[in-house]
Amino acid sequence: MHLLMTVLLLLLCLLISNVISHYTPFIPTALTQIALGVIIALVFKNISFPIETEWFLLLFVAPLLYNDGRHFPREELWKMRFPIFGNALVLVLLTTLGGGYFIHWMVPDIPLAAAFALAAILSPTDPVAVNGIAKRIHIPERVLNLVRGESLINDASGLVAFNYAVAAVVTGYFSLQKAIFDFSYMFLLGAVLGLILGLVVTLVRFALRKEGINDVVFHSLLQVLTPFIIFIITEELLHASGVIAVVVAGIVHSLIREQTETIIAEEQVLTENIWSIVLFVLNGIVFLLLGLNIPSSMSETVANPNMDNWLVIGYVIAIGFVILGIRFIWSYAFLYYEYALKKTKDAEKPNLKTALVISLTGVRGTVTMAGVLSIPLFLASGEPFPEHSLILFLAAGVILFTLIVATIFLPILSKGETTEGEVLSQIDLGEAKRKLLLVAIKKIKLEIKEENESVAYELIDEYKIAFQKLQSEQSITEEGAQLYQQRMREIRLMALRAERKYIHEVMDKKGMDETVFETFEKSLDYREEALSNNVRSEIMYLIRKMIRTWKRFNSRCYKDEETRLAKLRLGKDIQLKAFEAALKYLEEYRREQEKSDIVYAVILDYRRMINRLKRRNTAYNEKSEEQKEELRIKIMDMERSEIHRMYEAGEINRENAKELRRYVNYIESVILHKPVE
Repeated sequence: MHLLMTVLLLLLCLLISNVISHYTPFIPTALTQIALGVIIALVFKNISFPIETEWFLLLFVAPLLYNDGRHFPREELWKMRFPIFGNALVLVLLTTLGGGYFIHWMVPDIPLAAAFALAAILSPTDPVAVNGIAKRIHIPERVLNLVRGESLINDASGLVAFNYAVAAVVTGYFSLQKAIFDFSYMFLLGAVLGLILGLVVTLVRFALRKEGINDVVFHSLLQVLTPFIIFIITEELLHASGVIAVVVAGIVHSLIREQTETIIAEEQVLTENIWSIVLFVLNGIVFLLLGLNIPSSMSETVANPNMDNWLVIGYVIAIGFVILGIRFIWSYAFLYYEYALKKTKDAEKPNLKTALVISLTGVRGTVTMAGVLSIPLFLASGEPFPEHSLILFLAAGVILFTLIVATIFLPILSKGETTEGEVLSQIDLGEAKRKLLLVAIKKIKLEIKEENESVAYELIDEYKIAFQKLQSEQSITEEGAQLYQQRMREIRLMALRAERKYIHEVMDKKGMDETVFETFEKSLDYREEALSNNVRSEIMYLIRKMIRTWKRFNSRCYKDEETRLAKLRLGKDIQLKAFEAALKYLEEYRREQEKSDIVYAVILDYRRMINRLKRRNTAYNEKSEEQKEELRIKIMDMERSEIHRMYEAGEINRENAKELRRYVNYIESVILHKPVE
């Protein structure tokens, strides 16, 4: 019960932290979450949530890095392979050695091996905190990719170096040759196992589908469980690096999905939604746990009368400067090497400002805290671990120091700068829509394969027509644009009423059964909701999305397949005639009352929907339409992600973000909804 209440309290604080961050965007969410964790620890004295490295890596690091591997741009990963591996391996070694000697020199009471252990666990960076800062400032994309790329590997290298240093302190024995051999073994075997196990999971999924097990909920859950399974097998059975294994497995999964696997659209939507919730919770909980453990880590040192608290804080600041200073020197030297010596193509000219930005993005985080809390209390001889409490204090202090320094100075260094594709001011609604369409077209081109080439280019043409339509409206004033959007919604609602009238007439004449009629009513309600101007449209979109997934699953449970197919054909015929009734109404309305471009634009939409539905009714085009629908779902999910990114980056305001979501919701409602499932 105590553990359950602690978890519920952490989840509540997670929600509170995001509300606070909405009103204080200049403070990273990670820093807010650490502060809330500290407050919980101070207010609730009996609450404890000790972080053990093994389960922390399994529950938090494994899924987070697996997801990073799934989504990290592989072209960038390959293009930046040398700086990424340099930071993840060489820089970790330099930080361990340089930082260790400095800590031992500054605090002689800490043995050299223990100082190496502290420096090693301070070497892994935490990109989650940097991403929080990057949402409101313009950190160069190359720098962000470097931090994200090195974080895929340096957790493993830093933890290996830390474990060997701690073992040297505990046992009094250290073998450099054995350490290098074990690290190479863990790293290489972890990569190989990640590749093999990633392929095995994919083959299992293929085999299950071949046996008729196509439940999207089952396959989505299997994908989410994959990093945990791979990590446990790699770490517990073969004692290799589970961190490296899950990263490689994530990349393998992404490559196979793009090249060979035909993903069911509903499965992809459901999986990504589950992952978004999992990542939201994990990213927040790790920083809350960090804050929760900071008071207990520092309390013994603060309460020790033999230690000057201000002197210890000075130690923290000095170590923080040295850790960041080593990163700064390495970053500048590597920039100079790539530009002047290696003459790498597109290499950036070395300058102090870029090197300083790279240095400040090296924020330390939860892996550091999880590792340092695993330091044993006693040596093999039974004596206390030297300066155990002081090491905990220094690690927690350096984490806070790097995060605060990055929060203060990164916005200053990035002020007035833009990188390619970035803007400093907000863009209007029309420009945001055009940007959204261009991003969609780019995404479609990336998804083109031999089997879906024709439908992909057809979809590109549709988006180009929509883009040209928006371009023609560019000269309209902001007030005129709002009136245009309002009038467009009114015309579409009039057409929906014409559809509803036809559906009711057919029902009155007993032309369909109650089940088909209710499905049409829900379809019309959903489309009307997507056009509405109230906040409910955002919530109803999510609810109806889950309902559609359930309906598709439930449709497989029909015992009489012929009855289901008959209802499907009847529903498509009725929907086609309902569209034609709405088109007839609009043409008469335009001829008699309003000969405007707005009415004509809606007429064109209905003509396209009618043509599309006619093509769907032919068996020859059934596969093409299915491919097109799956591609549309991918694009629309990407569009929603882009809307969220633009809002988080400050490119659009809240009202424009809501309008863009309504825009995408409406497109989805008229294109993807099927009358009978």
